Amino acid sequence: MTAALDRPQATRKQLHWEITLVLLLSLGSSAVYAVVSLIAKLTAGPPLSQQAAVLNRSQSPRVYLDLTYQLLGIFFALVPVLLVLYLLNRDRLDPARTLGIDFRKPGKDLGWGTALAAAIGLPGLLLVYAAAQLGLNAQIVPAALNPVWWAVPVLILSAAQNAILEEVIVVGYLVTRLRELGWRLGYVVAASAVLRGSYHLYQGFGAFVGNAVMGVVFSLFFLKKGRVMPLIVAHTLLDVAAFVGYTLLPPSWLSWL
Repeated sequence: MTAALDRPQATRKQLHWEITLVLLLSLGSSAVYAVVSLIAKLTAGPPLSQQAAVLNRSQSPRVYLDLTYQLLGIFFALVPVLLVLYLLNRDRLDPARTLGIDFRKPGKDLGWGTALAAAIGLPGLLLVYAAAQLGLNAQIVPAALNPVWWAVPVLILSAAQNAILEEVIVVGYLVTRLRELGWRLGYVVAASAVLRGSYHLYQGFGAFVGNAVMGVVFSLFFLKKGRVMPLIVAHTLLDVAAFVGYTLLPPSWLSWL
């Protein structure tokens, strides 16, 4: 019985199919929707810079029904992460060690994550500003939840969910699998970066460029350090600052920004 359950190593064709299906179930489908959303914005009439890209919007005027929708959305968005961890474990690749998503180095992970967030955050803001001035981006609304008591905790959970989903799949999993397929490192980094940029296209061309650059930096970091945890920390910090900051800043500050 045990011998019958032994699984041979995946073939190249099986890995290609696996990567395709994982992406179609997660951020690959987001990329397709983002492209369609951008086309819709470009053909809607008003200039792109006069349209809005709204993140974290309320799903219902009923407070606790809205909370239920938000929490369900966060939970189900993380299911593809569980899938890739299962797939790696099935192939006898310890996900914690392979992707570096354990808690063996909390101090270093936090330090590197904070440094990456600081290094990317300010240039990212400048790029968003430049793209807005050039009309290459929609007006980004990071949070549009109703003013309820659970808004900030949910936004923090949403930031963490984005970070875990994107860094585990687009960096840890995709880079690992493409290297198994024998791709050259330059192509691996480019594939990860382009995918990251593509599912942000609903925000505009500036968002694509900015996130693609972030993808290059994050992929190179993973290739060098072999750990996704600092990337999750960095991404979470960036999104928390955007989501919660937008929610808590006075309206006069937001209009100035």
